[in-house]
Amino acid sequence: MTVRKPMEWKGNHTTVAVFVLLGLSDEREIQLLLFPIFLGIYLVTLTWNLGLIILIRMSSQLHTPMYFFLSFLSLTDICYSSSISPKMLSDFLKDKKEISFFACAIQYFIIAWLGLAECCLLATMAFDRYVAISSPLQYSVIMAPSLCGKLVTWASLSGFLCSLAETVSCFHLYYCGPNIIQHFFCDLPQIVPLSCSNPFFSQIILLLVATFVAFGTLLLILLSYGFIAASILKMPSVKGRSKAFNTCASHLVTVTLFYGTALSVYMRPSSNCSLEQDKVLSVFYVILIPMLNPLIYTLRNKEIKEALKRITKRAAGLTL
Repeated sequence: MTVRKPMEWKGNHTTVAVFVLLGLSDEREIQLLLFPIFLGIYLVTLTWNLGLIILIRMSSQLHTPMYFFLSFLSLTDICYSSSISPKMLSDFLKDKKEISFFACAIQYFIIAWLGLAECCLLATMAFDRYVAISSPLQYSVIMAPSLCGKLVTWASLSGFLCSLAETVSCFHLYYCGPNIIQHFFCDLPQIVPLSCSNPFFSQIILLLVATFVAFGTLLLILLSYGFIAASILKMPSVKGRSKAFNTCASHLVTVTLFYGTALSVYMRPSSNCSLEQDKVLSVFYVILIPMLNPLIYTLRNKEIKEALKRITKRAAGLTL
């Protein structure tokens, strides 16, 4: 079914003013079933990530570069999830899942900004682990607070500028209909094909961003772990090698989940069959991964567990 309204007249032509999101399902019963599930996931995401940020801020033992970056990863995940989940949840309760052209552009800009910033942040965290393992005695000097601040600023600014270039180039195209987006949020692979004008320049921008940011950061991560592996193999004791590997395990899991699912969505050739698969994979990397990240980093982390115990005892002592 092709929806072409509402439209706006522009000279002798019409232009799309509203997009229609198909969502995860068009069956009312399934939508009502999914609503409490995704509401619970969103609330858990907010609680776990915000709790981790507060714990890191309150515990002086966690005021290290690794946890500084982790707190910004949690903040990014909160904003990332909040740019998608509230709209998706409200759409579960609506018959018409509409979003204005401008709101769609804003949503994509925020999603791309945070997603690209997370790529840069994961690369920064890989570099942090490399310095910690290869130069443990100089770690605090190399990873000084000023450098950590600059690295986080670089990650955020890079994501902002690349997202702005993508959004302006793609939403500046002429859209005359159809206006159906076969997704539950505004994503360019589903939007650009709806354009009535030549998307060549926009596709070049998307390719450049994917090459230099997505693949560039992945290459930096792989190089960092190549050097980390070489440093670990040089360690004389098995205990030292095991401890060094454990400090990287959580980050490796996060990188594998994030890049694995994202590349599965954006690097596959599009087809009618793959659209439903893309939705499932998108749910994983935009909804579930922000919820899982705090769990991945805290499940086997003794420092965070000890910090949580100290904060709990302190709180219990104040209430007595």
